[in-house]
Amino acid sequence: MQVLRTPDACFEALTDYPFAPHYAEVVDASSGTPLRIHYIDEGPADAAPVLLLHGEPSWSYLYRDIAAPLAARGHRVVAPDLIGFGKSDKPAARADYTYERHVAWMSDWLVGLDLTDITLFCQDWGGLIGLRLVAAFPDRFARLVIANTGLPTGSGMTPGFQQWLTLSQTIPELPTGNIVNLGTTRELTAAEIAAYDAPFPDERYKAGARQFPTLVPMTPSHLSVCENITAWRVLEDFTRPVLTCFSDNDPVTRGGEAIFKTRMPGALGQPHVILPGGHFLQEDAAPQIVTLIDGFIRA
Repeated sequence: MQVLRTPDACFEALTDYPFAPHYAEVVDASSGTPLRIHYIDEGPADAAPVLLLHGEPSWSYLYRDIAAPLAARGHRVVAPDLIGFGKSDKPAARADYTYERHVAWMSDWLVGLDLTDITLFCQDWGGLIGLRLVAAFPDRFARLVIANTGLPTGSGMTPGFQQWLTLSQTIPELPTGNIVNLGTTRELTAAEIAAYDAPFPDERYKAGARQFPTLVPMTPSHLSVCENITAWRVLEDFTRPVLTCFSDNDPVTRGGEAIFKTRMPGALGQPHVILPGGHFLQEDAAPQIVTLIDGFIRA
């Protein structure tokens, strides 16, 4: 497995991202290749962790306006960059990226840090991977906040996702920063767009960003359908609190909160919310998300 690592110089001009880098190493089971995972780790080290999981094609920069305020309120905030994104290592071949490999990599990272009593906030692929972590290690999670994501089992795709899949596989150069900008209701600044471009100095670094849309198990022929069905059996027995936090302007996941509210017992009677924003609601509603997570924990 050939692995690329974005030079640190690519991140020197970031705005509003004052976090010290932390790194952990996992080993890919099939190739034996070591992979470095970058993560934010802010707030009191002895506090229960709030785990913030990003999706595609973003990275932990997405949580810059959420991590610091939560840490200031006394929470430990941990926000990793998925393999292939942000400051984490990036396998160079698209074939190196599979759903099950990502679950395995992040499982090893989670266990390596020995995170317990976790409050999970997950969005986009952060949910596809994060909810699989919950199913694998349910006793490590105290509560879940699920936003603009899903755990599909081959039942079909929305028109919004079909458009994204087609675009991601046909556009000659993947404009990661502008993709995030298209997924927000506010207009990102030039500096913010550049920050989402920073992990990818050229197209070689975007193998994961290119491959991720093809891995979502939307049809019965997709890999990982059986694994997600098995995960749902665990989630349907997960009785700890579950809060949905979807946005009002996301054509990709619109209505996706319903399955969690009906199938997860911990969601019963919770104060579910619809927040203003696009697919990347962290960019549109960061203060509301901070208040929601902090209040959910304290309640």
